[in-house]
Amino acid sequence: MTGPRLASLALQGHETGFDVFRQALARGCMPHAWLITGPPGIGKATFAFALGRLLLGATQAESPAGRRVSAATHADLLVVERGFDEKRQRYRSEIVADDVRPINAFLRRTAAEGGWRVVIVDGAEWMNRSAANAVLKILEEPPPATILLLTSSAPGRLLPTIRSRCRKLALGTLDARAMRAVLQQVAPDASPAELERVTALAHGAPGRALALLADAQGEIAHCVERVCKGVSALDGYEVAETVLRKEYGFDLFFSLLSDRLQAVARQAALSGSAHGLACARAWETLVRLYGETERFNLDKQEALLEAMTIASQA
Repeated sequence: MTGPRLASLALQGHETGFDVFRQALARGCMPHAWLITGPPGIGKATFAFALGRLLLGATQAESPAGRRVSAATHADLLVVERGFDEKRQRYRSEIVADDVRPINAFLRRTAAEGGWRVVIVDGAEWMNRSAANAVLKILEEPPPATILLLTSSAPGRLLPTIRSRCRKLALGTLDARAMRAVLQQVAPDASPAELERVTALAHGAPGRALALLADAQGEIAHCVERVCKGVSALDGYEVAETVLRKEYGFDLFFSLLSDRLQAVARQAALSGSAHGLACARAWETLVRLYGETERFNLDKQEALLEAMTIASQA
């Protein structure tokens, strides 16, 4: 998730969004809350930390303030995200009220360094109703010199009243130059061939590239291959278990399966085969299933089993 690793990364790409924020700061018309949106894995959390650095006078990574942000120990910076379930070795399915409760104590304190106080809520769409209402109350009566930065890959899942109280800042995917720069930071030991392979498959999302690198043995890719060849109901459960054991497994499985259906549909269309239409419809259904699962926090195992059925019928 976030934490020191992402806090220490230099921002790559997203220059337009950063300029919008910097201009608001320079004009003295800074909104008290920003909703940073965009596809999964494009660096929204890293972007939020870069904005925090600007507000906290910590843009120089080796300065005292910069080092504190890099270590996620700056007294005027608070990060809220889904907790990690040590027993299950995966991130919890929600941001709950206990996760956001520290915000109130944080905002009651005077800024330790006399400037802004910055709260980052990473993955705000994961807030359950209680957590969302607690954040909404803060947005309704924001303290002075406080900025809330909410990141979300699925802003439609947020309460409309939260969205309406934030200035929206939509980010896009990264170009090849920025992708290379990010991967050189986060995967310095990866071979040039591996970086080239994952960059080609990542579609401008460093997070997806990291998932592909983490799947170095191709376990998720192998699952997709099995599904495309056809699996029994029993094998389907085995595939689902394999996918869900991986931190990025669910997202990567849907992404790779979607790519496969798109490629087959494109090839069939070029050859004039009617099979292309069936694959295109299956792709649309798959994308909708993924979006609804994320938006409504549906059971991921059931979503995976349904995805396998969709692929088998294409």
